[in-house]
Amino acid sequence: MYEYKFIQIELKQKILKAEATEDYREIIREHAEKGWRLVQIFAPGTAAVGAAANFELIFEKNVNES
Repeated sequence: MYEYKFIQIELKQKILKAEATEDYREIIREHAEKGWRLVQIFAPGTAAVGAAANFELIFEKNVNES
């Protein structure tokens, strides 16, 4: 059985691009050290002009059933 964790990262809109408000690479490293595996990066919502307003890091961890 797996446990899932969702981390939402907001994007700050700039001219012709968007920047993450947090360092997603560091978040991935920190979760990997704790046994989480990155499954997907997903952009669920859109802001103006079809650009993503945020994205979610989706992690999974194997949970041993008792």
